[in-house]
Amino acid sequence: MNTNPTALDAYPARTVAIHAKLARLQQLADDHFGHDPDAINWGHVGDLGRVDAALDDLLAIFGSKDE
Repeated sequence: MNTNPTALDAYPARTVAIHAKLARLQQLADDHFGHDPDAINWGHVGDLGRVDAALDDLLAIFGSKDE
């Protein structure tokens, strides 16, 4: 009996994990990523630039185009 999972078995688990992380990212975004809106500095802006670039890279994996 083969007990190794197939790609089809593993795919839904990965999808659930990604959805959970996307939901957490949305929560963080809704809360200004934990930053006090009145104390935003250029370091915070730089961090968001890195996040933005990383999201572009992730979208490119799936062939998504900028809107």
